[in-house]
Amino acid sequence: MAINKQRLKIRHQVKKRKPNFVRPESWRYDRLKQRWRKPKGVDHHQRKQKSRGRPGLVKIGYGGPRVAKYLHPSGYTDNLVYRPEDLSGLDPKVDGVRIGGSVGTRKRIQIIGLAMQEKFKIFNGRVNMHGD
Repeated sequence: MAINKQRLKIRHQVKKRKPNFVRPESWRYDRLKQRWRKPKGVDHHQRKQKSRGRPGLVKIGYGGPRVAKYLHPSGYTDNLVYRPEDLSGLDPKVDGVRIGGSVGTRKRIQIIGLAMQEKFKIFNGRVNMHGD
């Protein structure tokens, strides 16, 4: 069951009004993928905002609502954890845990054990026991 449903609902409503930003000219050339790239050409129409009928540019004004900031799609807040002591200030009912990428296997196992004991939601709880 998702928590913070109201915040997620607000985020979804704002996202519906936001345009889908695609890479300029990606609809024209098959070699260009659709993922967003900022137009940087000197005379590029879209960069100069002289683009009737073309998609808009990515700008800060299209950002999501502040109340839904740092929320995972599950509704929990997303907290980056590097040490087992980082879990001490978090609330398992509201906060989720994402283990840092530079954390090794031994410390990762410690963090996961402590997080499961305190019933935290773990977003990336994978552990490689074989060391390869």
